[in-house]
Amino acid sequence: MNMKKAACISVFALMAASGISQTLQEIVTKSDYENFDAAARDLKALLAKDPNKGEYYFYYGENFFKRGETNIDSANALYSKGVEVNATNPLNYVGLGKVLLSKGNTAEAKTQFFKAVTLGANKNAEVLRRIAEAWLVTDTKNPDEAIAMCTAAIKMEPKNPMNYILLGDAQLEKNPTDGNGPIKSYKMATTLNPKSTLGILREGKLYQRGRNYQLALDKYKEAEAIDANFAPAYREKAELYFLYGQPAKSIENWKKYLELNNSDFARYRFMSALFKNKQYSEAVVEYENLKKQNYNSLFMERLAGYSYAEMGDKTDKEAYNKGLGAMNNFFKQAGSDFKFLATDYKYKSLLLIRSGKDSLGIIEMEKGLALDASIAGDIYSEIANTSYKNKKYDKAILYFEKKNALDPKSLNNNDWFSLGRAYYYLAGAKQTEAAAIKDAKVKAQKEAETMPLYVKADTAFAQLVKLNPNWPTAYIWRGRANASMDAKAEKDLTKTMYDKVLSLIKPEEQTSTYKKEAVEAYEYLGYYFVTKKDKTSADEAFNNLKRIDPENKKHIDYFNPPKPVAPKPGAAKPGATKPKAR
Repeated sequence: MNMKKAACISVFALMAASGISQTLQEIVTKSDYENFDAAARDLKALLAKDPNKGEYYFYYGENFFKRGETNIDSANALYSKGVEVNATNPLNYVGLGKVLLSKGNTAEAKTQFFKAVTLGANKNAEVLRRIAEAWLVTDTKNPDEAIAMCTAAIKMEPKNPMNYILLGDAQLEKNPTDGNGPIKSYKMATTLNPKSTLGILREGKLYQRGRNYQLALDKYKEAEAIDANFAPAYREKAELYFLYGQPAKSIENWKKYLELNNSDFARYRFMSALFKNKQYSEAVVEYENLKKQNYNSLFMERLAGYSYAEMGDKTDKEAYNKGLGAMNNFFKQAGSDFKFLATDYKYKSLLLIRSGKDSLGIIEMEKGLALDASIAGDIYSEIANTSYKNKKYDKAILYFEKKNALDPKSLNNNDWFSLGRAYYYLAGAKQTEAAAIKDAKVKAQKEAETMPLYVKADTAFAQLVKLNPNWPTAYIWRGRANASMDAKAEKDLTKTMYDKVLSLIKPEEQTSTYKKEAVEAYEYLGYYFVTKKDKTSADEAFNNLKRIDPENKKHIDYFNPPKPVAPKPGAAKPGATKPKAR
């Protein structure tokens, strides 16, 4: 007997104890293997033949419930229909109770569970197992209730491995830091049935929780060896490789999972994995294909919005508008009672800002900040950088400084670089304004406003130098800021910056990668030494300038100064005063 056949027989033997037909056993196995669409088709066919079979509705409902929150209403409709056509079947009351738990209605859920147990005459272990599972799979968890149900089921069917799998799940939920009880329960399940892929998978997940990734991987491979069609083993391996930091292997196992279960829901899960692996463009491709298939999920819209924002517009110039459309779909489908995350507002804000809707983006940012202040830095950077690109330097400065006030360490190289240039350009703009003013007093006042801006520019570039001390461009900008503060070269700080630039540039880079920076440095040094009347050093600087930029006008004018133009006969000499008319 091969492993696959043994595994199927073991599953059928377990299900037979509950009186489930052979055909239904096969369908439930498909659902356990996460082949939800195939199982749904088969269950629909069974109901067409026998529409009054209560358990058919229950397992059809389970098929939807396992797919996540967006399918719970479909599951509830099937459980309700099951009660309607077969009121004495206890399983559908368990389903109704589970839906109530998912909505936080604990008291009403217990009423439904009581009906199920009563109808099962306290002798139906499958009912007890399903109630135990219900207490573990929604946000309204109660591991003590689950343990009580499992204990009662074990008394009825001590050799059913599923009792111990659920017991292990409940023990782990009750005490997540103690794996001793759960591992004993899982091992009991695999002792009773060594080919239990579900039991082996649970052991692997427990090892994974304990960060024993190698043992976890061994268990997933063991389950896969028992039945190569057991899709959850590949999904767990994919998740494990993601944690291992091996995205290529993670995606490889997701693709194997899709070979076994290529449903729209499976592809949505694959899209989620691509997003987690930072493969945003690939995640968007999956999203767009799912939309063509008319697959609908608010969580898919959320992931799409996030992915478009992260992907950027390099490959798709409409990426931000598309992302904004997805986020709008998400918010619309979620409704006002949905528990939104701060990141939902963050990404909507980013997409709005990148689409040129700054003011609306700030409104969304404020909503996100109310949930989690830590997202502020990312939003402030986005507004600041967008403002900088649009030459709105005062606004860029405002938001960079807001981010700096939150946490100075949060500003990265690009932030400091943009902040320094924003101050520098704003100072230059004010100088230009001052030059056009005729009123001496107003002119002096406007000029006085520029100096603090250059100081702040230099401070920002100094921070950039700390983060990136070997980047010549950082010193170039410190040099420019200091030159603006010391136009007559009365101090040596500007010279120090340009000396540093040249010390960081390799000789061969002076005529290639960093030619522009080297030219600027030699031009300034030439000027500096001229002001200091140091002809030897000035000659050296301008010769170096000539060497790397032969056509440069500054070294040409230095070595061959233009001859003064002789005044025309009768013209006033330079500096002479024209005689007044009498």
